[in-house]
Amino acid sequence: MEGVQITLVSKDRISSLSTSDKMHFILQQVQDGKIIILEEGLEPEEEVKLIQKTMGEISPEKFNGIEIETYPEEKKNPSLLDRILGRNKIKGRMTVIGPADQLRTLEKKKDTIEALITLKGE
Repeated sequence: MEGVQITLVSKDRISSLSTSDKMHFILQQVQDGKIIILEEGLEPEEEVKLIQKTMGEISPEKFNGIEIETYPEEKKNPSLLDRILGRNKIKGRMTVIGPADQLRTLEKKKDTIEALITLKGE
């Protein structure tokens, strides 16, 4: 059966993993050609680590990299205490990740991400 496999990952599942395990889980899924939708997105630092890890895995014949889009939480005005304690981190509300040769972001707005998903080789 031909098609695109989409894996929806709950915030409970992804938050139970260490940063290293998250990177491994996501990268393995994407290398297998799956589109991943995280209910609760990655922190900006985690996105950077994922991109860095991906760059080391790119192979012209096998893996072209990833496409990643997140829409962030609404920015809040943290109190001075929150800033001092580091509780002002902004985490993405949802993240869509997929193989660069299959996932194209068409439009990203405040509350929507519009993407085109193609079959491999199209």
